[in-house]
Amino acid sequence: MDGVQDIGYGRIFAGFYDRIFPKDGYADLAAEKLAGLHPGGGLGTLELGVGTGRIAIPLSQRVGPVRGVDSSPEMLEELRRDLKEKDAPVTPVHGDIRTYEDDEQYGLVYCVCATLSMILDPDEQREAIRRAAARLAPGGTLVVETWNRSGVLEMFEGKDRTSYFIPYPEPNTGLLTYSHLIRDRMLWQASHIWFENGSSRVGTETARLTTPEEVEGFAVEAGLTPGQRVADWTDAPCTEKSPLFIAGYSREK
Repeated sequence: MDGVQDIGYGRIFAGFYDRIFPKDGYADLAAEKLAGLHPGGGLGTLELGVGTGRIAIPLSQRVGPVRGVDSSPEMLEELRRDLKEKDAPVTPVHGDIRTYEDDEQYGLVYCVCATLSMILDPDEQREAIRRAAARLAPGGTLVVETWNRSGVLEMFEGKDRTSYFIPYPEPNTGLLTYSHLIRDRMLWQASHIWFENGSSRVGTETARLTTPEEVEGFAVEAGLTPGQRVADWTDAPCTEKSPLFIAGYSREK
């Protein structure tokens, strides 16, 4: 479709993505933090890897129109279904963040929820950051939230395989994850089993683990200036043990 290469994430996860990553207060907090980084001035906002609109919808209600790019037709269909029920100025776009470009300049471009890690080639990650940076207006900000290599390795405790279970607030609901680390390529393969009311769904994903310094290097090469780096949307300090990091990079005015 449209010449867009899709890894198939949406075909696997679209049906229960919003259960694993709910559109809750933490998503609203992320939207609030991102809104605070928008320079205003009538500039638009671009999300790379919009998914089902978990962040784009509440963010658009704060800063105005958001263009959301995703390679998954299934995830975009979920987004469109949600937009029919909500008054939110979000425009879904079928595209590949590794090659995406348009004629607009944005005050805020963001790529969150470890979407960057779904790109398994470092050169393609670099290109995605370069293209994102090229979409920024002077004074604009690029925000990346992705896996922190050292924090993920900490979970493995020196082994190549591990598993963990995360209970959810609802009765008989939780997420069981089996993880495999491919150390020579720093790839993390995770198979998730979602349990809910006696039923289960299974999905597998692979991520390339980056360091904050590596992503910062991509951004600097693209002409951006590094800014704040935190561990999560509560602004907790980023340490070597943080599973994720969130970093901002700005284009000079």
